[in-house]
Amino acid sequence: MTDAIIDPVAFAELQENAGEDFVRELIDTFLEEAPPMLEQLKEALDAGNAEGFRRTAHSLKSNSHTFGAFRLAELARALELGGLEAGRAPDALRELTDEYAQTASALRGLRDA
Repeated sequence: MTDAIIDPVAFAELQENAGEDFVRELIDTFLEEAPPMLEQLKEALDAGNAEGFRRTAHSLKSNSHTFGAFRLAELARALELGGLEAGRAPDALRELTDEYAQTASALRGLRDA
């Protein structure tokens, strides 16, 4: 399951380049910062704040990509590029939130391995 959520090659390269201890710290930081970012996306959507929505989606995309969480990164990228247009954002945000839950679980497993 982890392999489908976190690209093992990308994650191994991150560990090799940054060191396993630092990667554990990065994971902890991501797990701490991502839930408030998801909440910021919801708040920006509810307020019609397109710029705040785009910026937060961009940050989440970049952070996800770091770990090889490419599906999560792609979902965040779609929100970043699509913004609030066409009423798709609420469904896309739910999909992103679901993917984050799976990603967080996978990252915890990798961190604790």
